[in-house]
Amino acid sequence: MNAAVKPFGRKLKTSTLWILASLGLVIFVFLQVLPTTVSESLQVEQTKNIISKDEAKQSAANFMESTLGISGNLNETLVTYETYSEVYGYLSKEKLMESYLKTYDKQFPLELFRVRFENPDEIHSAVTVDVHMTTGQVVGFEKIASASNSTKDLMLELSSESSTTTLMAKAREGNLSLEEKDALATPYLKSFGFARDKLILASGEEEIGIQYQLQDNEIGKSKGFIDIRFEFGAVSSMETYFSTPESHIDYVDAQTRLAYWLTFGGYALFTLVLGILAIVFSAKTRPHSSFKRGIFLSSLYFILSIIGAINMLPYLQKEGVDPIFLIIGFLVQGILTLTMAASVYFSLVGGDGLLKKNGLNLWARSKEPGYGRHVLTSMADGYAWAFILLGLQSIIFVILDKTIHFWSTSDATQSPYNLLYPLLFPLLAWVAGIGEEAVYRLFGIPMLKKIVRNTFVASLITTMIWAFGHTLYPIYPVITRPIELGIIGLLFSFIFLRYGFIAAVFSHVIFDSILMALSLIFMGGSINLVAGLFYIILPAIVAYVIYLFNPPGKERRTPLIQKREEPLITTPHPEGH
Repeated sequence: MNAAVKPFGRKLKTSTLWILASLGLVIFVFLQVLPTTVSESLQVEQTKNIISKDEAKQSAANFMESTLGISGNLNETLVTYETYSEVYGYLSKEKLMESYLKTYDKQFPLELFRVRFENPDEIHSAVTVDVHMTTGQVVGFEKIASASNSTKDLMLELSSESSTTTLMAKAREGNLSLEEKDALATPYLKSFGFARDKLILASGEEEIGIQYQLQDNEIGKSKGFIDIRFEFGAVSSMETYFSTPESHIDYVDAQTRLAYWLTFGGYALFTLVLGILAIVFSAKTRPHSSFKRGIFLSSLYFILSIIGAINMLPYLQKEGVDPIFLIIGFLVQGILTLTMAASVYFSLVGGDGLLKKNGLNLWARSKEPGYGRHVLTSMADGYAWAFILLGLQSIIFVILDKTIHFWSTSDATQSPYNLLYPLLFPLLAWVAGIGEEAVYRLFGIPMLKKIVRNTFVASLITTMIWAFGHTLYPIYPVITRPIELGIIGLLFSFIFLRYGFIAAVFSHVIFDSILMALSLIFMGGSINLVAGLFYIILPAIVAYVIYLFNPPGKERRTPLIQKREEPLITTPHPEGH
């Protein structure tokens, strides 16, 4: 018996709920999981026959010794995931991806492993080697002598604006003529499988480096290029890529500006307001709640968030960030995370107090009647609703694809390949489930209900604030996510109001855990497979452990329900007045 939980409204019948859940799961599997129909919205890389990072490192080391003639210290190595997201997005938008992968992927991969060897010998401060993620073949490299990547890039960027800088760059090259550059580049072109007579020179005598264009090879408005740079009279780097049309770049830039407005104006600002109001209402409703209530969940939120931040260390290292700035960055991140955890804490206290003040108990306490059983039931309901939401998300994506023609691109910042410990990636599902349900459902809905006097409107407002916070994901047009999450967020609100806060948290955590676990599973390997399955069933394990500590017989007999002072929803009079 769940006597301690007093939500309003009826739940769906259990049989009806699980029929819908089964249907949702089938739809999700067929539309997003099966290999022939994997949706790019999952934001995972194509992973058929992906080599391991160790294999990428070995391939890069062999290339360094055999082709670059560099052998020495190979212990300081960093392997990260890189992607040409702009052209990836263009090909996705124009439905050209399948054709590209069949024709150009072998020599011009859109996704690759970048192996960085630090201080391999006395001459080079670093050497990076790009390795194809499925074939293991080297597709590019860069030898870095005294100057860093950023210094060289800055020099090249300024070369078009300053004749002095151009002279400096050319002097660094070795004052090579175009013919000399071509002669030096030809052996490398041959070793990478390019026939010189099939390439067109696309650079002039006064330009830095040398650029080749593939002859009569283009896809859509994108063309293939090979860039080769020089230092001290020798080839220093080689990169193969397809260009991105300017019109596509302009479109993405405009969409990104809109996403920033929605994120900072529609999400960050109003979330800050909610955080301040949570502090106020925590004090005002103190007689109806306890300041001990949110300590555990907000602490868990903080710890898992910090783990998630530290887990991104390889991505930061690949950018060449100075260790001092890394430390400063982590300190700033720690302060921001502590602030967000405080917002979650006061949302838990203030939201619970507001509900109790209105005579509703949507968040049961340990030892209250039926608590252990309520947690188990909430977990089961959470799985059912997560399956429903996954199926609904799949349908939404199909509709949006047919109407506004949404598309997505790759993003190195969100790839589990760039994490220190990819196995920890799905833990972030608990961060989202706890934090977002606390701020936007437990506190946001009853607080806004006091202002707008309508539960649906309150739910809609908090849902859209939450949805706007996801617009910086690489999915376009940016209105895609507010539409998708607007619908899903309203259902999270429904779950919260009808089933309680614990069920809402479980449904959110399970929903995200399944998507994140699939990212892990798609990386390949038995360990990732087992870990992914573990994270999918982890919510059930957590619920059962809670039940073991709160079995029938160890419950407080009197539910802490306050007298209702103000209804959360407006119930029509039986006569309709």
